[in-house]
Amino acid sequence: MQRSEERMRERVEQLKGKVREVFHASMDAMSVAELVTYVDTLERLGIDNHFHDVIDAALNRILSDEPVESDDVFSNSLHIVALRFRLLRQHGIWVSADVFDKFRDETGSFSSSICSDPRGLLSLYNAAHMAVPGEVALDDAITFARGHLEAIKGKIKSPQAEQVSRGLDIALPRFTRRLETMHYISEYEQEEAHNSLLLELARLNFNLVRTLHLKELKALSIWWRDLYDTVKLPYARDRMVEIYFWTCGMLHEEEYSHSPLLFAKTFGMVSLLDDTFDVHATFEECHKLNEAMQRWDESVAPTLPEYLRMLYIKTLRNFKEFEDMLESNKKYRMSYAKNAYKLSSQNYLNEQIWSNQKYQPSFKEHEEVSIMSSGLPMLTIVTLLGFGDVATQETFFEWVSSVPKMVRAGSQVTRFLNDLSSFKLGKHKKDMPSAVETYMIENSLTEEEAVEAVAALLENRWRILNQENIDINRTLLPAAQVVVNMARTNEIIYLHGRDAYTFGDDLKDLVTRLFLQEVPL
Repeated sequence: MQRSEERMRERVEQLKGKVREVFHASMDAMSVAELVTYVDTLERLGIDNHFHDVIDAALNRILSDEPVESDDVFSNSLHIVALRFRLLRQHGIWVSADVFDKFRDETGSFSSSICSDPRGLLSLYNAAHMAVPGEVALDDAITFARGHLEAIKGKIKSPQAEQVSRGLDIALPRFTRRLETMHYISEYEQEEAHNSLLLELARLNFNLVRTLHLKELKALSIWWRDLYDTVKLPYARDRMVEIYFWTCGMLHEEEYSHSPLLFAKTFGMVSLLDDTFDVHATFEECHKLNEAMQRWDESVAPTLPEYLRMLYIKTLRNFKEFEDMLESNKKYRMSYAKNAYKLSSQNYLNEQIWSNQKYQPSFKEHEEVSIMSSGLPMLTIVTLLGFGDVATQETFFEWVSSVPKMVRAGSQVTRFLNDLSSFKLGKHKKDMPSAVETYMIENSLTEEEAVEAVAALLENRWRILNQENIDINRTLLPAAQVVVNMARTNEIIYLHGRDAYTFGDDLKDLVTRLFLQEVPL
């Protein structure tokens, strides 16, 4: 195995050099259509992290070589126009939605001439999901493209059929990168114009990352079994594989040091804490547990009920181990992680206070508490612990800790997806009212109307994420990407109203394909 891995890494380095050499030799001769297709291919094959310089050069050309109406390939191809729009917006570059006007008729509706173009329709559908708040024209594009894709999806061939089906479930900008790569490698091979160098590199890269995932999953499984069996909380969810799946949706590249392990371990511990507050501890025990968490001192463990002492001790000791892993000039990061963890505990308690008092919060009150109890702000900070020198105190940890608009929106995506699922599946008797119930009561709506309204709010928060990705200080992009990727993974976990974290069987097929099936070389 080790020798095989070494050979693969040697071949990867050779291929990276060849790809870079070929690109730079041919870039000047490439059209806008060829450049956007090339960048899209690198990203969907999951090898873009090896070619930041290539992508930067391509994007600069795409921006500087503004297409003109006489450029038939660009002007007449809905696929290329939409692909360029989506890629630039995903890279934080503003493009006006006016680029789609050329595909509308005199009434302002999309022309019937594009209805029989599945590739163009799918690209339009994906691009329109990069809308920012208020872009009604892109609402129309989603409705139009979705309607026609639904109508033709049974009539198109593989691999386009699978891509359409996947897109109708979750649009590409909201789909997890690693899963898209898992699907796209075999689909790309079926394209007549596929690049054999990129395809071989993608296959090798996927298997190398998969090898890393299995090593990490093994280490986490051993760690988790020890923790779970030691704390002895049988009411709590036993879900390390699902947690690690979540991690891979956020950070699938090899260069992210300890971040996946830090995220997964903290997620596991906070899940035990959440389940204790939500389904088992008495109201008095909730207060004691939170008080101990705020004090963050092992000496207060005896004040806790006996069954909670090991959870408390193990949490503090694991955070100490996290701190010991950090270089001396990065240890300051732990204060941000501890404070965020304490804040999560406080908000779990706040939810139980409402539940115990049978208090009906306003929708605004519900949002403020659930943004923090969603876990996204805290887990974002923990993930950034493992980042290198790019993650500085001022630009990363202070930004996330202030819970800016982007972090709020990502947290609300998490909470609304979770609450739409729990409303559908039913909730535990101790749970506080969900966002759906709160909105329904406050606005005197039916259940159906409230679900529809919260789904619309969910869509709005995705659009705020898109807007913030364009407006944000560029130095913060790595942190912003963590927030977006966490939101993307939640779309998988809560697809069609399921809860694949609580009910792990929903992820079984995806976990098997992602971790246990090699890509043929």
